[in-house]
Amino acid sequence: MLLLTAAVLALAWANSPWRDMYVALSGTVVGPAAPFHLDLTLAAWAADGLLAIFFFVVGLELKHEFVAGSLRNPRQAGVPMIAAVGGMAAPAIIYVVLVSALGDPTATGGWAIPTATDIAFALAVLAVFGRGLPLAVRTFLLTLAVVDDLLAITVIAVFYTDDLALGWLGGALAAVVVFALLSRIKRPRWWMLVPLAVLTWALMHESGVHATVAGVLLGMLVPARAVHGETTTRTHRFEHAVRPVSSGIALPVFAFFAAGVSLVDAGGTGSLLQQPVLLGIALGLVVGKVIGVLGVTAFVTRWTPLRLAPGIGVRDLVPVAFLAGIGFTVSLLIADLSFPDPGRTDAAKAGILLASLVAAALGAVTLRYDAHRVRSSDENRDDLPDDVVEFIGDPQHGDDGDGRGGRGP
Repeated sequence: MLLLTAAVLALAWANSPWRDMYVALSGTVVGPAAPFHLDLTLAAWAADGLLAIFFFVVGLELKHEFVAGSLRNPRQAGVPMIAAVGGMAAPAIIYVVLVSALGDPTATGGWAIPTATDIAFALAVLAVFGRGLPLAVRTFLLTLAVVDDLLAITVIAVFYTDDLALGWLGGALAAVVVFALLSRIKRPRWWMLVPLAVLTWALMHESGVHATVAGVLLGMLVPARAVHGETTTRTHRFEHAVRPVSSGIALPVFAFFAAGVSLVDAGGTGSLLQQPVLLGIALGLVVGKVIGVLGVTAFVTRWTPLRLAPGIGVRDLVPVAFLAGIGFTVSLLIADLSFPDPGRTDAAKAGILLASLVAAALGAVTLRYDAHRVRSSDENRDDLPDDVVEFIGDPQHGDDGDGRGGRGP
C-alpha cells in the first residue's frame, strides 16, 4: 500500500499544475562532491542510495534460500530456476523484436527492463487471491522471483556499469570482506556494521558499478545458519531489523521519485502509447513472461527428468506467470539506467506501470479461477499420488488467519 500510494502521489503531482515543483524537487542536488562524488539529485539518492537498502534485504533472502530455503535442493528447484531464465529471455526477445520492427532500433538498449519481477507485489497478490492453492505454488513463485532478481542484479552489474575504476572496486570488495568477518563475530554491533556498509556503498558507487550491487553482496555474506549457539540465524535477525526501513522508507521514496511520469509534458496518453518502448515493455511483461515461464516449464517437464513439486501442475503456472509480469521496483530502476533521454524513460516507466497493473489483475483473476477448480490426485504428472497437506491460507503460514485452510472444492 505504501508503494502504491507513493506511485499514485507521484503520478498525480507530475501531471498537476504544480508539476514543475515535482521536477525541481527530483532534481535538487544534495551531498558532498568530495571525496566520493556524492553530490547527487534526490532522485539519484533514492535510486542509488535508498534502493541499496532494499537490495541488502534481497541479498539476505537470496542467502537464506540458497542455504536453507527453496534453492537448497537443485533437483527440486530446477524447474522454477530454469523457468526464471525463460521468463527473462522471452520478454527481452519480444521487446527487441518489437521496438526494432516499429522503427526505433536505437531503443534496444532497454531490453532488460521487462525481464524483472517484483517479489513483494507478486507474493502479496498470491497471498490475497491464491487461498486454497497448494503451498508449492508459492514456493515455485518465490524460487522463480528470487532467481529472477539474482539474474537482474547480474544484468545491472554487467551491462549498466560505467567506466570501471579497479582501485575503488578493490576497496569496495575489501570492505565487503571485512563486513563478512564482522557479521560472524560473537556479538556484531550495528555501530560497526552500518558505517562499514555505508563505506562499501560509497566505494562501489565510485568504482562505476551500480551502487545497489553493494547491498546484495553484503546481504549474501551474512551467515544463514545459527552460529555461536544462537537460536535464530543472522540473516533472519538482520532482515527483521532492516526490512521496516526498506519497506517503509526506501521503497516508497524510490517509487515516489521513479514513478512520476508526466503525461502532460509527454504529449498525453495517446502520444506515450504510440512509443515502441512502451509497447515493447508492456507486451514483454504481460505476454513474454507467460510464454517464457509456461514454455520452458512445459519443455523441461516433458523432455527432462525434472518435475514440478507434488500438488502443483502446469495449470497453476498460468497465474504464476502473470504475477511474474509485475515488474515495478527493479524494472523502474533499470528504466532509469537504460535511456539518457527523458522521453524514452517516461515511456518505459509508463509501460512498466501499465503492464504491472494488468499483470496483477490477470494474476488475481486466474488465481481465483484455479483455486476453485477440482484438483486431480497427480497434478505434477510424475505417476505418483500427490501428498498435499499444506495450502496457501493455512493459518500456520500467516497468509490470512481465517482458520479455514482454504482448500477449495
